[in-house]
Amino acid sequence: MSFDISKFAERHQAPSAERSIEAITAEILQMKQDAGNAILGIGQRLNEAKAMLPHGEWLPWLEEQVEFSERTARKFMRLAREWTNRQALADLGATKALTLLALPAEEREQFMAENHIVDGEEKTVVDMTSRELEKAIRERDEARQAAEAAKAEAQAAEDSCSKMEADMAVLKQLHQSTQTAEEQTRQELNEARAELKALQEKPVDVAVMAVDQEALDKARQEAVAEMQAKVDKAVEARKKAEEKRKAAEEALEESRRKLEAVRAEERKAMISSDKDLAAFELLFTQAQEEINKLNGLLLKIRNRGDEDLAGKIRKALLALADATRRCAE
Repeated sequence: MSFDISKFAERHQAPSAERSIEAITAEILQMKQDAGNAILGIGQRLNEAKAMLPHGEWLPWLEEQVEFSERTARKFMRLAREWTNRQALADLGATKALTLLALPAEEREQFMAENHIVDGEEKTVVDMTSRELEKAIRERDEARQAAEAAKAEAQAAEDSCSKMEADMAVLKQLHQSTQTAEEQTRQELNEARAELKALQEKPVDVAVMAVDQEALDKARQEAVAEMQAKVDKAVEARKKAEEKRKAAEEALEESRRKLEAVRAEERKAMISSDKDLAAFELLFTQAQEEINKLNGLLLKIRNRGDEDLAGKIRKALLALADATRRCAE
């Protein structure tokens, strides 16, 4: 038996010549207003009754006298305590109004005034289903949390960048000082080597030949040994200076790489802290997940050999891709 929605509709009544469209419009608007007033009125009276009834009589009174469950009563009571816009309540109904109580009071009106993207479609709060409204609020909160986290990351990256720049300045000074020290040890080594060479090559003065040759040779050897020790010390000093200079260069290069990475993270965090961009990133990720699911279904249909249905799904996916491309253009 086929589904026939017409049986759930009221029987059509011919419009009365005595009633105008203006009168019907006015009555509908009045009923909407009355509905909002009724919801808040019930909640106010429930709050009043609970305060009045003795302990233990509240739940029996709810069930027996007004035929409300405790859960339903709590909803009406909360709306009466926290909701102020009667017309909006009339437009939304109790369920969606309760959902909107998840938002701070100072943000609620603004949220209702804006259009929101739900499953790729732009809708007002009034046009949404309760499930869509819950999803819109959840996505709003997720986007805000992501933006706040990105903002914190951007600040942390900025602080880290500032510290690393200060460390870089210190490393640059250290590198410069090690270069200066290495140059100085190089000069001292060259001077010591020149002195040693001059001493080794210095001719013996004929005037001192009469002096004890053994004592003269000993004195000469001691002078050469002393100068050699000076050269060895200069070589060791130059080696250490070179090692320090290389270490400073490596530290400076590593600091440059880290600083560049931090700057890249800072740029990324600054982009993520943009509310609209964060929302786009969230929706883009969700869209990718849904496309992967669609692709999985297409593969399943192909694997079971239904090429006709697979072809139709493939065309639908291609149409979706074209629509996405037109949107980007």
